[in-house]
Amino acid sequence: MIYDVRHLTTVQYAGGVRLARFNLRLKPASWPGQILRDYTLKIDPAPSAIQQESGPWVVNRARLSIDAPLKKLSIEARFRVEVAPPCFSLDMAVSPTVAQVRERTLVRRDLSSTSPAGYLYGSTVAQISPEIAGWATRFFTPGTPTLAAGRALMEAIHGEFKYDGSATVADTPPDVAFRLRRGVCQDFAHIMIVAARAHGIPAAYVSGYLRTLPPPGKPRLVGADAMHAWVNLWCGDELGWVGFDPTNAIFAGTDHIFTAMGRDYADVAPIDGVFLGGGSQNMTVAVDVVPVD
Repeated sequence: MIYDVRHLTTVQYAGGVRLARFNLRLKPASWPGQILRDYTLKIDPAPSAIQQESGPWVVNRARLSIDAPLKKLSIEARFRVEVAPPCFSLDMAVSPTVAQVRERTLVRRDLSSTSPAGYLYGSTVAQISPEIAGWATRFFTPGTPTLAAGRALMEAIHGEFKYDGSATVADTPPDVAFRLRRGVCQDFAHIMIVAARAHGIPAAYVSGYLRTLPPPGKPRLVGADAMHAWVNLWCGDELGWVGFDPTNAIFAGTDHIFTAMGRDYADVAPIDGVFLGGGSQNMTVAVDVVPVD
């Protein structure tokens, strides 16, 4: 599948801003099965300086500064991306067991941004929770194929938790969302990450986009799409990282567009930063994911 993606962020500052610094993680990072064909970034007002860099995780980051008075900021990223179907087998019978993946993770000496060892322990947002760990014990028996364990965990989150956009906010801890039994894709991804790591399975947070279709008989609305989050579990040397989408109870495939991978949301937030000034701010985001073929 080929997609054209547009991500427009607009911020209004009530009191005016004298100085601003931002991190943008909007450009899709390199990932197997996905090819970035074109990318443009438009910022208004134009930044005083901008620097593109990669890492430390699977992230493309643009650092920018705006040193002029500012009341409104517009950041628009556009890109075309080609997504291929997964090239590995999802046959549970050939998946390494939970015990085998645990053992292999501990002997790996890889220090790259995709090394499973970097995604094995608690992180800024995804701290290990005894409550979540206890709930997830049933999925991670040593002899269970890791793919099967991940699928069972994914389906349990989908079945036991309710999608509710008003239940949580961006910095809600996973254990709070777990007790509420409701949240959004970010919360479900964090819960799955905490559960897997607690049982020795490397788990990563993936930010990106999901192809959505309008209701039958309804036109597609411009700007109605949104960013999405899912989970990559490391399933051994041969399978590598496999995408699980607990919000929809499906494996990540050609409807999923990869942007970045980190330990949790804090590593891959599309936009963050600081500004010097007073008053409140109001941010709006409009996303379009349009299939080309």
